[in-house]
Amino acid sequence: MLDALWDLLDQAISNIGWAQYLIYIAFLVVGVIFLVKFCDIFVDAASAIAQKLHVSPLIIGLTVVAIGTSCPELAVSVSGSIQALINGTTANIAIGNVVGSNICNLLLVLGFSCIFTPIVVKKSICKREFPFLIGITALLVILALFFSFNGYPYGIARWEGIILAVFIPIYIFFLIYNAKKHPEEQDAVEEVKDMPLVKAIIFTLIGIVGIMLGGEFVVYGAQRSAVNIAVSCGLQREMVESLVGLTIVAVGTSLPELVTSIVAARKGQNELALGNVIGSNIFNTIFVLGISATICDLGTLNNQMWVELAVMMAATLLVFILSLRGKLEKKHGFILIGMYVAFLVYLVIRTILVR
Repeated sequence: MLDALWDLLDQAISNIGWAQYLIYIAFLVVGVIFLVKFCDIFVDAASAIAQKLHVSPLIIGLTVVAIGTSCPELAVSVSGSIQALINGTTANIAIGNVVGSNICNLLLVLGFSCIFTPIVVKKSICKREFPFLIGITALLVILALFFSFNGYPYGIARWEGIILAVFIPIYIFFLIYNAKKHPEEQDAVEEVKDMPLVKAIIFTLIGIVGIMLGGEFVVYGAQRSAVNIAVSCGLQREMVESLVGLTIVAVGTSLPELVTSIVAARKGQNELALGNVIGSNIFNTIFVLGISATICDLGTLNNQMWVELAVMMAATLLVFILSLRGKLEKKHGFILIGMYVAFLVYLVIRTILVR
C-alpha cells in the first residue's frame, strides 16, 4: 500500500527539478521527529500497561524502556526489510543503520556526555555488560564478514538473523537476573507515568503507528535522496546509500540516546550514559538486526563495509579499555568525537572517489 503511494509521489514530483530534494529532506526530518516523539509515547504507554499488570518498575525499566530506545532503529530497519521482501530484493539499509548507530552511540553520544561531565564507570559494567557487548559485536562482525550469500560480499542472512534473535531472551534474562542478584548496583528507576488502561492501550497503538510511519518516512527520504545525489553527481548509488545510512539515518535514530545522555549529564547523572549506550548497542545488534534479518536477508554491495564493521569493533574495544580506568573524562570525550569526525570525513571522501 505504502509502496504504491511512494510511487505516486515520485511521479508527481519527478518534474519539479531541484525542489524534489527539499521534499526528500522534509520526509527524512519529519520521519526522525516522528521516531523520537512517538517512541516516547510508546514507552510511556507500554510502561503504564505493564504497571497495571503489576510488573515491577525495575523490570519495566530493563525491558520496555531499554527496548524502546532501539525503536527508531527497529522501525527504519524493519521498514527496509519489509519493502525488500515485497519487492523480492535484499534489504541493504538495516546493516548500515545499525552499524552507524552503534558507532554514533560509542563515539558521538558518549563523547558529548564526557565533555559535559566525567562519567564514573561502575566495576560491574566492565565485568558483566561490557563483555556481553564485546562478544555480541564480535559475533556480528564474524557473521557479516565471513558468510557471504547471493553474490553479496557482506551481509546477514536469515539464518544468521535467527542466531542473533536467539540472544534477545537470553540478554533480557541476564538483565533481570543481575538486577535481582545485585539490587544495590541498580540505578534509580524513573517513575512510570500513571494513566487509565484504555488510554494507555490507545496511546501504545498510536505510538506503534507513529513509529512505523516515521520509519517509512526516513527510509523513503534517505533512499530517494541517495539515488538522486548519485545520479546527479555521477557517484555510485550503493556508496551514497551507505553514506546516508551510516550518517544521517544513524544519527537521527540515535537521537533518543543522545537526548537521554545530555539530560542525564545536566542533572548530574552522567554515569547513566555508559549503561544506556551499552544497552542500546546490544539491543540494536540482537533485536534490530535479528528481527530485520529474520524478515528478509540483509545484504550490501558495498565492498568497503568491512571498514565500518572494523570501526565499530575498534570503538567498542577502545571505550572498554578507557572504562577500565574507572572514569571517562573530558579529554576522552574529545578523543571519541575526534574519531567520529575522522570517520565521517573518510566516508565522504570514499563516496566521492569510488565511482
